[in-house]
Amino acid sequence: MIRKLLAIVPLLAVAFCSSAQEKKLTIQDAMLNARTALAPQNLSQIQFIYGSEDYVYAKPIGGSPVWYSGNAKSAEKAFLTLTQLNQRFRAAQRDTLQAMPFIQFNQGADWVIYTGTEKIALNPQSNKVRVLVDKDAATKQHAEESSAGYVAYVDNHNLFVSKDGDKFQVTTDGSSDIVYASSVHREEFGISKGTFWSDNGKLLAFYRMDQGMVTDYPIIDWTSIPAKNVNIKYPMAGDKSHHVTLGVYNAETRALVYVQTGEPAEQYLTNIAWSPDNRFVYIAVVNREQNHMKLNQYDAVNGKFVKTLFEERDEKYVEPLVPMLFLKNDPSKFIWQSNRDGWNHLYLYSTTGKLLKQLTSGQWEVLDVKGFDAKGGSLFYVSTEDSPLTRNLYALNLKTGGSKRITSGSGVHNTQVSSSGKTVIDNFSNISLPREIRLLSVAKPSDVKVLLRAENPLQAYAVSAPQLITIKSNLGDDLYATLYKPVGFDAAKKYPVVVYWYGGPHAQLITNSWNGGAGDYWFRFMAERGYVVLTVDVRGSDNRGKAFEQSMFRNAGTVQMEDMLRATDYLKAQPFVDAANMGLFGWSFGGFVTTNFMLTHPGVFKAAVAGGPVINWRFYEVMYTERYMDTPQENPEGYAATYLSNRVEQLKGKLLLIHGQQDPVVVQQHSVDFVKHAVDKGVQVDYMIYPGHEHNVLGKDRAHLYQKVTDYFDLYLK
Repeated sequence: MIRKLLAIVPLLAVAFCSSAQEKKLTIQDAMLNARTALAPQNLSQIQFIYGSEDYVYAKPIGGSPVWYSGNAKSAEKAFLTLTQLNQRFRAAQRDTLQAMPFIQFNQGADWVIYTGTEKIALNPQSNKVRVLVDKDAATKQHAEESSAGYVAYVDNHNLFVSKDGDKFQVTTDGSSDIVYASSVHREEFGISKGTFWSDNGKLLAFYRMDQGMVTDYPIIDWTSIPAKNVNIKYPMAGDKSHHVTLGVYNAETRALVYVQTGEPAEQYLTNIAWSPDNRFVYIAVVNREQNHMKLNQYDAVNGKFVKTLFEERDEKYVEPLVPMLFLKNDPSKFIWQSNRDGWNHLYLYSTTGKLLKQLTSGQWEVLDVKGFDAKGGSLFYVSTEDSPLTRNLYALNLKTGGSKRITSGSGVHNTQVSSSGKTVIDNFSNISLPREIRLLSVAKPSDVKVLLRAENPLQAYAVSAPQLITIKSNLGDDLYATLYKPVGFDAAKKYPVVVYWYGGPHAQLITNSWNGGAGDYWFRFMAERGYVVLTVDVRGSDNRGKAFEQSMFRNAGTVQMEDMLRATDYLKAQPFVDAANMGLFGWSFGGFVTTNFMLTHPGVFKAAVAGGPVINWRFYEVMYTERYMDTPQENPEGYAATYLSNRVEQLKGKLLLIHGQQDPVVVQQHSVDFVKHAVDKGVQVDYMIYPGHEHNVLGKDRAHLYQKVTDYFDLYLK
């Protein structure tokens, strides 16, 4: 299937850009307008209305959004105007709104409305309003409401729970060292928040993180006069890590217990889940070494350990990312995601801990679970079964074990499923199609209603479309890449080259989607300026199976550089490539491998840009680093080999380092350390900072950054 895809796509890409094109992209077009004026047309906030097969979206009418609705059989019509919404607000004796708010119609029978100052639920039949998060709580940190009307939030470091204006302070010892109800473990293991309400909305599980033992790390606030230091807690690899426990608060009885997760204190409490009967809390407990996981059950009343349902071990690392999912119609069974067979798949378990069966299998990855149909007999999931470059929706019959593909067309399908499980909104694109939004029948996926077919937003511009190509690694793995040829390409000429990569876990640059998966048009911008541009996913990248990612274990960068050599071999074999003028660019992990490659293989690239680069894994955080590198004490050879400052004298080409000065992820010490060693060794490097920015340079300054990178390559490659 992939070979067919790659044979067809270049022809489509050529045809796609063959029409008359006059305008040229500016850096503002490429970096800022790519997400606004030059983004493919969309149906704003499209979603299903809960309990129906009707969809709604916000359509701009006369400068003000109007919600329109439709379904598979009926034409679209106006559904809700601001005037009509305000009539409902007046009926509920609420203040009217000056602008149409964001509304969720798919969360239940009530419409969930964000007014700007609070979050409310409006019943469309009775016009009665329930306040979900009031004005006071909405201004606090981590506010989250429950199904029973309680709201949890953090104020002045402590956890509070309120309802109907009555609030109770759950904790009293919160501080910068004792952190409540926030994400923990540096947001690894899929952790993105710190509060977890039970199904009945009366019990709250929450994280408590003691980071008093973690060393302070200075981040300078340069906006103050004089500048001042703002300390953050940053546990570096091999050092002490924070201690996390899980509290359970009963909002009705106001009883508080802590789950007895035991020793050692330095362990990871991940993937929190409640049992459907609200009696138990489940935690995937991972040891600090990250090679052993226990799925544990705890009593929510007294916090006591009940049992371990099962364990997973791996000689390299385990990384549970998704909590258990209980079957809709059988609370004695749940679904667990694991890559234990080499690929992320779904497994059916009983709450006794017995494995009942593996639900999906094959050399492809389950990427997302969309939920059950109304009866609970089918489960919808997204996978790469068709190709690592694509995303498709499937319906799994839990009784028979059979799966049915719902979406059609090779590309990336971003989908929503109606509450009944009968209808799907499919937001589809591929490398030659900017966007097509379709309404599909699950029973008969060939029944399609096209809601939007977006035109090419770049049709007036002289740009180069990407071509999907495949490069073989030295082990025979397919390395997917996109190639942009210069605008006005002349096969008789030789062109300078820019290569962009990342190469680390949890990132995939290349997909068969609009713009090749890139979120901006900088690659096209560079092709417009006469460059050949290559982006490539090397080993270590996401969604290619466990072995593909774990190949970097204990030796970060080694396999990535091997694959980059194969990519450069491919480029050098092209008669239109000027191999003497090639540039390399990467950010974060990509900044690490870029710097590493320039030192390890001097002369291949004439110039390089490394943004937010990891220079010494000893300086990086415990959770991420120790997963892929073990500790510095366990793997001294691996850490020594990847301490790039110690090899600065091997640099032969031009290197620009860029860093956000308030970066709390890859702290600035990395690049500063490299510059210091360069000075000591008499090696010239270039350096640019972005004050006020963290790990990613965002907003209008992003255009400035990419102009800086462009100018650097223009200076040394042309």
